[in-house]
Amino acid sequence: MKKLLVSLFLLAALVLCVFSVSPVFDFGKTEPFSGPDIYNPYASLPDNPQWKRANFHTHTRKGPGIDECARYASQVYSDYMKMGYDVLAFANHNRLTRHPFDTSLQITVYEHGYNIAKFHKLVFGPSRVMRFDHLLPLFPSQKQWQYDLLAADADFIVMNHPDWTRLLGPRSLRKLTGYRFMEADSGAGTDLRAWDEALSAGHYSYCLINDDCHDSGFLGTFARRCSWLSTPSARYEDVKATLLSGCFYSMRVPFFGNGDRQVALAENARLPRIEYIGLQKDTVVMRVSEPALIEAWGQGHRLLGSTQSDRFSRPLEADEPYMHLTAYFDNGVVIYTNAFARYDASVADSPYKLAPHRVNVPLTILFNALLLALAVLICRTLFRLWAHKKAEA
Repeated sequence: MKKLLVSLFLLAALVLCVFSVSPVFDFGKTEPFSGPDIYNPYASLPDNPQWKRANFHTHTRKGPGIDECARYASQVYSDYMKMGYDVLAFANHNRLTRHPFDTSLQITVYEHGYNIAKFHKLVFGPSRVMRFDHLLPLFPSQKQWQYDLLAADADFIVMNHPDWTRLLGPRSLRKLTGYRFMEADSGAGTDLRAWDEALSAGHYSYCLINDDCHDSGFLGTFARRCSWLSTPSARYEDVKATLLSGCFYSMRVPFFGNGDRQVALAENARLPRIEYIGLQKDTVVMRVSEPALIEAWGQGHRLLGSTQSDRFSRPLEADEPYMHLTAYFDNGVVIYTNAFARYDASVADSPYKLAPHRVNVPLTILFNALLLALAVLICRTLFRLWAHKKAEA
């Protein structure tokens, strides 16, 4: 029994070695956003926006047998539509899921990641599922390589739930690049510290929060986080264009009714909304449907200003890299905007850029050689362990 347990441990270590292979990157120096212009993600917003409610991170039952989810895609879709949603994507783990009713509304996406740290990503528009993953992504280089590999077969990538991803601290957030969106509100708080950490390092992304719902029958995790898109339709091409332009805002919804579905339905039918948001010269302006505590946040997760009103305006000063707004309403709803950020419009269309990360060849060879040596040592130990047992027999 002892030999069996030791063997299982060594086999697990061997698998871990195999799935730890990675280049080692030299990450470029990070710098805050700067430039003479201000990026306005809501530049295309019409005068009377018709917002569409969306969730892009929903799990469903896949088939008979043991399954982490209680309901099939058809039932989940029906539940969300009754709650006032217009756009829904099924992001099952490492699996592409078909729309249950209408192929014209298909949004092809899956959640990538088997790893222990729950370093997960939403991959939009892939042709297939990438099976490789680092089972224990300890280092920023391993995480970055995953983004690089996934980006080769994707329209864009979302960094999932950074608030409770293990081994994803400020050091990694200041280095990682290649994702276009972050599920910035995924924990118990509403301070968006992980997003601000990345924005302060000059890594621009949009705030796209989602339910990560595994059971649409449980109101505690169903219809609690969503995004509102200014899109002409729920078809993927329109949704993709809206997402990549940033013309949307995200919302955190309280546990209305404490499990009473009728109360939840009624409250979800009258959620507050953004009526206008944009840029007037160098001033960020927002108008919401009812009074709220509106806060402006900027570089280094610093509170830039706040007001209790249905309107907010504040200039983005020349020495301020970016600003995003959070609105807290009396009924517990929280709205998050995307970030207005400084950039040079003569050089780029937006502040987003794929930050350089070059392969450090000597360190890459050394790191993977160490993994190989450890794997060989484990194999030899296993061989000797069982050869010794055979000799004893």
